[in-house]
Amino acid sequence: MYEIHELSFHPSSLSRFFPAILRFIMNAWWTEYLPDIIRKRLEDRRQLQKIIGNTGWQFADILFRMGAGFIVSIWVTRYLGPERYGLLNYAIAFVALFSPIASLGLEDIVVRNIARDPLCKDITLGSAFFLKLAGGAVSFISAVAVIVLLRRNDPQMQWLTGIIAGGAILQTATVIECWFNSQVQSRYRVIARNIAFAISSLLKIFLISLDAPLIAFAWVGIIEVGIYSLGLVATYRWAGNFIGNWHITLAKAGSLFKDSWPLALSIIAMTVYQRIDQIMLGEMVGNKAVGVYSVAVRLSEVWGFIPTALYWSVYPAIVKAKSKSDEAFYSQLQKFYNLMALWSYTVALPITLIGPWLVTKVYGKAFSGAGSVLIVLIWATLFSNLELARSAFLATMNWSKAYLVTVTLGAVLNIALNFVLIPRYDVLGAAVASFVSYWFAVHGACFLFRPLRRTGGMITKAMLYPKIW
Repeated sequence: MYEIHELSFHPSSLSRFFPAILRFIMNAWWTEYLPDIIRKRLEDRRQLQKIIGNTGWQFADILFRMGAGFIVSIWVTRYLGPERYGLLNYAIAFVALFSPIASLGLEDIVVRNIARDPLCKDITLGSAFFLKLAGGAVSFISAVAVIVLLRRNDPQMQWLTGIIAGGAILQTATVIECWFNSQVQSRYRVIARNIAFAISSLLKIFLISLDAPLIAFAWVGIIEVGIYSLGLVATYRWAGNFIGNWHITLAKAGSLFKDSWPLALSIIAMTVYQRIDQIMLGEMVGNKAVGVYSVAVRLSEVWGFIPTALYWSVYPAIVKAKSKSDEAFYSQLQKFYNLMALWSYTVALPITLIGPWLVTKVYGKAFSGAGSVLIVLIWATLFSNLELARSAFLATMNWSKAYLVTVTLGAVLNIALNFVLIPRYDVLGAAVASFVSYWFAVHGACFLFRPLRRTGGMITKAMLYPKIW
């Protein structure tokens, strides 16, 4: 399709050549890899082309970051060892507890508002920027203040937390993502994100070669956030938009906050639900235990990009089925639950057999204790994947309160079980606590509330017999 017969590197040719290449990369790369029969059917369907191209960019972003990121993380983990890796992951998990204050759950609200009324773009983005800046500052101050009180005699942990928490302020510029998402233009943020990711990965490799201290790796994290934010600003301007046109009104900021705070509470509950085990391990056992546990978490989560991609592919069909009939709606949901369960079993069964061997081969004998933890956590992903499918049901029904209640109950149960199991069983106790709380939040809690009992039965059916054909 793109045939170049002659290429001259005269400056006048360069001025035409590079924009053409850039347009190819940004707009038409995916058409090169489609069969002719499909490409012909898409030629006159511009909106469908846009959606497919946007999905391709998102999938490429996930694959690149998961693949290259996983390899670099292995290198970093082996270099740091269980103790220092545990310190770093404790700080990351601790800061994550305060991150919902920075985001305020604004992303979906901003995208929704701009999609409904594109003319409100500048006032919406400006007001959201103001809210995220204020939230980032509060998140940073809160994280630093609490870690100083919690770890009075640990200046290294205080510095690690302060540096990582500083990213909450730099992430304010990520409000630009909302504009690109509302316009189905993921390619812009994907390019900015992966440039920042590539630079940070090279920096980590360079630090390993220099035998750098732990604190340097925390600085790399905030450098990546800064580069990504600058990249978003540059691509926003390159796309023909002007940050100078943004403006703030208290009325719009108040409206955004009114819509977003329930989502922010849900994110807080979810963050506690997912991260509290690492915090409690660090306080009750030590940093080395956090390092071992974090390796198992990493290996269990590396497969998560598939369920996420499936969600965004299936969710529109579920919403459409709801508008047709309840029968079609619940039929689509059951197929989705079955698909998530089947994928979970496909991953969990082989990992159960090779988990301990895989941990030792990938991360070394120093992390061998993570093998049994991985087996428990990989089965816990069955419930986290089913939770993703259940969220499609709750979102379609507009039952956000049910999501908040079930996740909050799961977080409370996780904390209680960690207090009981960690002193007795160390890292394995934390894994079992996560498994039980994940099951309860996703499946068990459904039978406590009448509107969710049918959903609980559907999840049971999916776990017992995940038929998808």
